[in-house]
Parts: sequence; structure tokens; C-alpha cells
Amino acid sequence: MPRIEPLPRESLPQYEDTFRAVESALGVLPNSTLTMARRPEIMEAFARLNAVVMAEGTVGGVLKQLVATVVSGAAGCAYCQAHTAHVAEQRGADARKLAAVWEFESSPLFTDAERAALRVARGAGLTPNAVTDDEMADLRRHFDDDQIVEIVAVIANFGFLNRWNDTMATQLERSPLAWATDRLQDAGWEAGKHAGS
Repeated sequence: MPRIEPLPRESLPQYEDTFRAVESALGVLPNSTLTMARRPEIMEAFARLNAVVMAEGTVGGVLKQLVATVVSGAAGCAYCQAHTAHVAEQRGADARKLAAVWEFESSPLFTDAERAALRVARGAGLTPNAVTDDEMADLRRHFDDDQIVEIVAVIANFGFLNRWNDTMATQLERSPLAWATDRLQDAGWEAGKHAGS
């Protein structure tokens, strides 16, 4: 059960442009957006930041979603893991790669560049941050400074979302919940407090 109820979408017609943009990017309007809508300036500012951070830039959208999945898993946020893995598949991620994301170190499905990015994401999702100088040096072997800024922006963006959704016990929406239940449970994923009542 969410700790703060999301506002009903129909009660907020003045924010429909923001809602449509978020829904278009994710395939669903997240309950986290509707909870943030209690302070519309936070919701709109975060929606703009998220759109910029998660847009395909010099780092591909699928890799950004995999980074978001790993940082969310390391931080323990089942809500964000479900969303990011689901969006990764929608953006073309190989289903086998998604199923093996936690075995990225040894799975032949991942490139050395992807391993470097996911290693930093995993370390950054821990508290305290466990990213080492060697891991950053390895990341730099595969990505230039601008790309590293994009990758770390994804990690930081999900640092906010992981804390938000775990603290609020945000309820997963039907589509990402069903997808994660079907595809991530064998890898140990559980909806926990995000399953709703």
C-alpha cells in the first residue's frame, strides 16, 4: 500500500501535456508522477530532467535502461527495476540480455563496454557508493567524458527515483508489474511493498 496516495489523473487536467509526455516515453503513466503531482513544480521539473537524461544521446537508450536497471537493483528498488527493465525491452533490448543482467560480469551477451558501465552502476547504487578509481578508469577506456556524464546522469537520476519510490512504497502499475513478475522473478525479483493491496 502506498504511503502517500497518487492523485487521480483526471483531477489534474492542467498537467495532461506532462502526463502524455511521460506516458509516451514509458508506455504507462507512473504512480510516482501522480504522487509528485501533489507538488506540481517538483513533478514538472523532474519530468523535464528525466526526459533529458534518458533521451538517446551519445549513449544508446538500451544501455541507459540497463544502467538504470542495475543501479536500481543495487539500491534495492523493485519498482524502478520493473520499470527500467520493461522499458529496456520496449526499446529493443534482447530478452536474454535482460534475463542475464545480474550476470553481466560473466555472460557472453555483454560487451566489455557494457560491463564497465554496469559495474559503475552497481557500485553507485550501493550505500556508501562503492565505485572505485579502477572502475572509472575502465569506464574511460570505453567511453569519452561526455558519454560518462550521460551514464552518471542516469545513475544519479535513478538515485532520486530509487529513494522516492522505496520511501513512498509506490505501487507498481499493472503493465510493469505483470511484465516483471513474468520475466524477472526467476532472477530473484519480487515486487514486495510495490505490489499494492
